[in-house]
Amino acid sequence: MAVDAAGADIASLVLRISVGGTLIAHGWNHAFGGGKIEGTAGWFESMGLRPGRLHALMATGTELGAGLLLILGLLTPVAAAGAVGTMAVALITAHLRNGFFIFRPGQGYEYVVMIILVACGLGALGGGTVSLDRALTMSDDLSGWTGLIIAAGTGILGAALLLAAFWRPGRLAEQR
Repeated sequence: MAVDAAGADIASLVLRISVGGTLIAHGWNHAFGGGKIEGTAGWFESMGLRPGRLHALMATGTELGAGLLLILGLLTPVAAAGAVGTMAVALITAHLRNGFFIFRPGQGYEYVVMIILVACGLGALGGGTVSLDRALTMSDDLSGWTGLIIAAGTGILGAALLLAAFWRPGRLAEQR
């Protein structure tokens, strides 16, 4: 039995709220939790992302903005690309070397890969009926293969460019 349009709309709404809310919580924690932006900046610097403050502000802004856009269902594939990009950077810089499972020391990559794949799925699903994309009649242009390509392609390209320009993990060994 095929999933009907109502089922896809419900799935999009549930996934947008869960991923969007998670991104907002993550960005909020970067900005206002524990060490605030300064602590996040130091953590990013320790992983080789320099300048740390710039990356802390960019990651925080992207997570807060993309999370809000996902919840609203506005420019859904673009918002999903923000999730893909930030989680891809986290995957490469912080989690990949720790194995798959999140409970491993240093936290594995299962969480970030799941967010990446769900965000790609949201790009393909689009905002659905309960979204600003639909209210603004953009939903047909921003779903399916087009939405997937925007979400996955833009997110991965953005992460790759950021890492190529700013990630210098080898410097850590030299500085110690």
